[in-house]
Amino acid sequence: MLIALVVIAVLSFAAAITLPWAFPLLPATHIHLALAMGVMPLIFGAMMHFVPVLTRSKSPSGRIQPVPAFMLSSGTLAVYSFAAASGIYYFAALLALAAAAAFSGWILRRTANPLNKPHPCLYWYLAAVACLMLALAAVAAMALWPEQRQALKNLHSHLNALGFVGLTAIATLQVLLPTVVGRFDPQAATRLRGDLKWALGGTLLVASGAAWLKPLSWLGALIWAVPLARMGKAWLALYPSEIWRFHGAAPSLAAALAGFVAALLFGVLHGGGMLGATGTAHAFIFAFLFPLVTGAVSQLFPVWARPGPQTAWHAKTRLKLGWGGGLRGALFFAGGILLGLGWRGGLLLAMAALIAFVAQLAFAASGLFARPGAGDG
Repeated sequence: MLIALVVIAVLSFAAAITLPWAFPLLPATHIHLALAMGVMPLIFGAMMHFVPVLTRSKSPSGRIQPVPAFMLSSGTLAVYSFAAASGIYYFAALLALAAAAAFSGWILRRTANPLNKPHPCLYWYLAAVACLMLALAAVAAMALWPEQRQALKNLHSHLNALGFVGLTAIATLQVLLPTVVGRFDPQAATRLRGDLKWALGGTLLVASGAAWLKPLSWLGALIWAVPLARMGKAWLALYPSEIWRFHGAAPSLAAALAGFVAALLFGVLHGGGMLGATGTAHAFIFAFLFPLVTGAVSQLFPVWARPGPQTAWHAKTRLKLGWGGGLRGALFFAGGILLGLGWRGGLLLAMAALIAFVAQLAFAASGLFARPGAGDG
């Protein structure tokens, strides 16, 4: 399933970039193409991979495995709703809300083993899913509270971006980058344990500020800056040579962290009424999400494609996917910033980087049809 979710996410990204050039779509359509159809199902699929690893427990049961498919269905309905000017997105939100509630219950059960202390990353995942549930509830509230529709829309956007995606990403990056580099980060668990309150509190303040009281957005951004600064300082001290390389997943993941910082600033400017919602969403998607997903896929695609013992095939596939990772991350970051500021030429930078990665992914995926072990050395 994870490989299918990766392919769907990449195709959704490509469609989000190209379709607005050919069809007069509402901005919400291509934004939900990238976020609701592409990223949301992939995040739940990735969580299903990471939660058993972090809790040293068995794979998810059959009752939980369909959750990413439900999320994909919800995202598809949302995209159709905006493209066809339909109100079916209310049903889509309720479908995703039910699936997220079931998923959060599954994580809670995995953290309840008294003999196996859960990794602090699990609590970030729980907080992320809780933010998604609040964001989806805000959609349902629009029907009951129409005079607050714009405020609830802002609340929904920021809870999704900084809460669901942001909390998941920042927690996973602190586990994933040391794995990519091959060197342990001795303070990662301590940071995750101590910084969740700042990240979650900052998210709630930014979202509430964007919805109702603008000064709260600035306070929330300052609070969010605490875990980001601690994380960035640690990475620069531990992995300076790896994150400044031309190739590999590490520089792409580092670009994602820089993109998240930029997206946080754009979000605050939007909450303060200084930037539009579309430009802010573009900065978030291109400067942060694209380098995040492509960097993570560069590392994890071989594991998801062929689980089990790591072979020479896994190493070669990572090299194929990581080639030019630093340049790709820089193009995504620059393109997102320029698009966020209103210069549409930035889209060409992001398109070039995404086309290159799609070609690399297709080249790497072609190796799946070879006999396992052939050429593994």
